[in-house]
Amino acid sequence: MFGFLKKSDAPAETRPEGSALGVRPSWTERLKAGLSRTRTQLGGLFGRRIDDEMLEELETTLLMADVGVEATQHLLNELKAAVRRDKLETGEQLQHALGEILLQLIGPLEQPLDVSAHRPFIIMIAGVNGSGKTTSIGKLAKHFQAQGKSVLLAAGDTFRAAAREQLAIWGERNDVTVIAQESGDAAAVIFDAVNAAKARGIDVVLADTAGRLPTQLHLMEEIAKVRRVIAKAEPTAPHEVLLVLDANIGQNALAQVKAFDAAIGVTGLVLTKLDGTAKGGVIAAIARQQPKPLRFIGVGEGIDDLQPFSAREFVDALFGKA
Repeated sequence: MFGFLKKSDAPAETRPEGSALGVRPSWTERLKAGLSRTRTQLGGLFGRRIDDEMLEELETTLLMADVGVEATQHLLNELKAAVRRDKLETGEQLQHALGEILLQLIGPLEQPLDVSAHRPFIIMIAGVNGSGKTTSIGKLAKHFQAQGKSVLLAAGDTFRAAAREQLAIWGERNDVTVIAQESGDAAAVIFDAVNAAKARGIDVVLADTAGRLPTQLHLMEEIAKVRRVIAKAEPTAPHEVLLVLDANIGQNALAQVKAFDAAIGVTGLVLTKLDGTAKGGVIAAIARQQPKPLRFIGVGEGIDDLQPFSAREFVDALFGKA
């Protein structure tokens, strides 16, 4: 039997977001603050004239920010060409040129998610344990509600009771129905949720799945089964397969994108926890080696700290212009 999780009696301090005192900073300010650790890596380089030693230090710095070897080489080659072509001399000029080259690299990842093509629009969400997957679902629910969409959550992480409870809190907070089972099969939960959404005229279904490592082949096969079952409930679905990545893992994100894409056909990415890492350059590595639309980025625990990715906003915040 599937059922509806009731309102949680969890105390306020366990809720996903406590009440904030004072005026909350804007998203641009929060993004700039969130990228401060990555920005600090770059900041000391641009106060002097351009020479070979400076470019070598820049290469090291980009690698430390998890831009990756391939993307770093691409950025440096383009930068050196710009130095020659535009006769750049100062660090400030170099910083501006690097920002524009980075923007060209990551710009194609900026593809906002449009959920108007289907009703219900079914989003399957995957990721490894600890990536911020369940929390991201709550924030996505809020995002779509702000667009005037009705939302239903499917508690497809049947391995962790805490995941169901966490979704229940988010559901209560956003006034959204959460469909779950006490135990059992993730595919069955999501199948029921899709049918319930169709019957109720719901706009968006957010389907959680259990965290798993790409090396756990039996679990990767299980998530592939979940995808097939969603298609049985709605032949055109899932309409989006979001992979949630923790920015702290840096280059390991590339392996995760590759493995999950092979199993379930990833159509978009959510990059969380950019505020807790100096590895924000991983976006460039993704753009160069595993390009997938970067739908959302997260820089905090607040319910509105997950926002659609803007390449220009990201570059400006990274270089302190936001």
